[in-house]
Amino acid sequence: MKRRDFLRATALAGGGMMIAIYLDPADVLGQEGSRAPAGGASYKPWAFLKIGPDGKVTILGKNPEGGQGAKIHLPMIIADELDVDWKDVTVENAPLDEQSFGIQRTGGSTATPINFDPLRQCGAAARQMLIAAAAQTWGVQAPECTTASGRVRHAASNRTLGYGELASKAAALPTPDLKTVTLKDPKDYTVIGSPARNQDVPKIVRGEPLYAIDTKLPGMLYAAYEKCPVPGGKVATANIDEIKRLPGVRNAFIVPGGPDLTYTYPACCIGVSLHGGVAIVADTWWHAQQARAKLKATWNEGPTASNSTELFNKRAQELSQQPPHIKLYNDGDVDGALKGAAKTVEAAYYYPFLAHAPLEPQNCTAHYKDGKLEVWVGTQTPREGRQVIAQSLGMNESDITVHFVRMGGGFGRRILNDYMAEAAWIAREMNGTPVKLLWSRQDDLTHDFYRPAGYHFFKAGLDASGRIVAWNQHYVAFGEGEKFAPNTAIGGASFPAGFIPNFSFNASLMPMGIPTGPLRAPGTNGTTFVYQGFIDELAVASGKDPVEFRLALLDTPRTLLPNTRDAFNAQRAKGVLRLAAEKSGWGKRQLPKGTAMGVAFLYAHLGYFAEIAEVSVDAQNRVKVNKVWVAADIGSEVINPLNAQHQVQGSVIDGMGAVMAQETTFVNGRAQQATFNEHRLIRMNQAPKDIEVHFLKTNNPPTGLGEPALPPIIPAITNAIYAATGKRIRSIPIGKQGFSWA
Repeated sequence: MKRRDFLRATALAGGGMMIAIYLDPADVLGQEGSRAPAGGASYKPWAFLKIGPDGKVTILGKNPEGGQGAKIHLPMIIADELDVDWKDVTVENAPLDEQSFGIQRTGGSTATPINFDPLRQCGAAARQMLIAAAAQTWGVQAPECTTASGRVRHAASNRTLGYGELASKAAALPTPDLKTVTLKDPKDYTVIGSPARNQDVPKIVRGEPLYAIDTKLPGMLYAAYEKCPVPGGKVATANIDEIKRLPGVRNAFIVPGGPDLTYTYPACCIGVSLHGGVAIVADTWWHAQQARAKLKATWNEGPTASNSTELFNKRAQELSQQPPHIKLYNDGDVDGALKGAAKTVEAAYYYPFLAHAPLEPQNCTAHYKDGKLEVWVGTQTPREGRQVIAQSLGMNESDITVHFVRMGGGFGRRILNDYMAEAAWIAREMNGTPVKLLWSRQDDLTHDFYRPAGYHFFKAGLDASGRIVAWNQHYVAFGEGEKFAPNTAIGGASFPAGFIPNFSFNASLMPMGIPTGPLRAPGTNGTTFVYQGFIDELAVASGKDPVEFRLALLDTPRTLLPNTRDAFNAQRAKGVLRLAAEKSGWGKRQLPKGTAMGVAFLYAHLGYFAEIAEVSVDAQNRVKVNKVWVAADIGSEVINPLNAQHQVQGSVIDGMGAVMAQETTFVNGRAQQATFNEHRLIRMNQAPKDIEVHFLKTNNPPTGLGEPALPPIIPAITNAIYAATGKRIRSIPIGKQGFSWA
């Protein structure tokens, strides 16, 4: 049997069965537009389930869980095809074992598109083996048997057997060819598409220890870690001997750092260097922090200590006046079309560096003994974290065991595993004693891998009918030469390329020296504000309704340059735009003075979202988001509607934070925002009273939604502010422009 068709079944001690699936990535990913994008070709999804002799079903959640719901919705896929009631299923965390479970990561909204079909096959194969075992027991033909609620039934004789009674016998049967496994008709789903509550919620509400920060081991000590305030800086001197004599302190030492953090990791954003600093190990974290306050360290800050937001802004303006350095996408005669345009519109847009700010700061518990290391950690990429530790400490990966624990938010920050390397190094110094490294809030906000800032300079032309005939965009970003810094690159053929006959999109780069990385909805969390804001300006300049203007643009037959590809589907984008407009009563409601609606849409991570915000602005520029309507096309199935609705609502609230007050600025290479007083999250009284979510089911494979629901809310709000006040927003956060939340 070929590897891609192999299904392994083994008997468990005491009876029962375990199923694992092995698939070739090509079978899972398929062609662009029907499965996950080609960039995920390394994924090899496996799924496991256990059926005990008592009939109890345990399904292992294979991916790290940080609030996105994968721990529940992936097992739901198996449960439906297995034909068991969800109330009878227990979900457990899978260990880190990619030989058994395939790629175990959280990020990119990839869990559903990558795992949907393989996990269905896993459940269906198990069901088929249980039916075969029952048929043998009764001496009947398998097609005469059916399943429901964890039992096999033979209707002709009115006999039934529970899965627990059949598990051991089923496990000993020949494994079916996966190509012959019969999957359910979607109309027969009983678990998929039904609301399921997160099984961890009762424990979360009661405050039971679930998160990595809750980890406690016998004899455990606590560590604080002081790093240079400038990324990549090294320790020059430190009063280590004095610190060691302070109450509760067990040890203090210097950790040498690796290369500068900014450009050392690859595009996949997983391989980071150990950032050098001073470690203080104490009986309690309070003792460690008290000692840290008395630390006197000097630093070799390096060349990036001269970086500042002010200098970046100045250099971006200078570059905007020069020809772009990098050609990204050029079609038609833009200069000629601009000269002949009936009307031209120019604008400069900006979005800032931004910290991730998860509620749970970075932390990791590590125990090094006899050349072996165990860690307990919240990470989105546990395998890559193990690699970072191995590289930093010069260890073999086989000597490192990673227990990934529930995360208190990740949003892309926990894709990078620098804190794992720090904890591992400290634990090795404390050989034999477990140590928990816990960052403070200030550590977390000032030592991030930030969403990079971006500068966009536009000039577009409209013909006499209000149609866009020319688009010129100069994007000033960060990087060296023609190499973009991590998470700053934009695909040249992205929307609206191909919809405008004369289109020019080019870039210039400036050096940065600041670590950057993926933030929730990487790339589009900034650029959606830019594109949807400028398109709104063009709609106003054309004298047309903003929704109708967007629909007309999407109606334009798309023509891309030869040898370029983009998966954007205009029909699906129009579908969510029309649904959002319908549900919100766009253009049909009489709104009071100072109140207006704004619209934006997005395609990202295989999902299509349109969002409309109703916003009021009073005479003091106090902004209130009254209501938000979201229309989403994430394919043919919404696996867990309850979690899906919560994910979208959370995305909207998360995105609102970036509108008003959130940014990271730099002076002398140092991040200036260090607390939630300076990086303000949305408060409950600032959130909309209603976020109405509608899913448009289409005949496309199911996709993820943890990320693409966030970016459209930013321009939807800023466009609504313009409609209400006439003040066009071209940079965020808008708190710097005199606005505040009502």
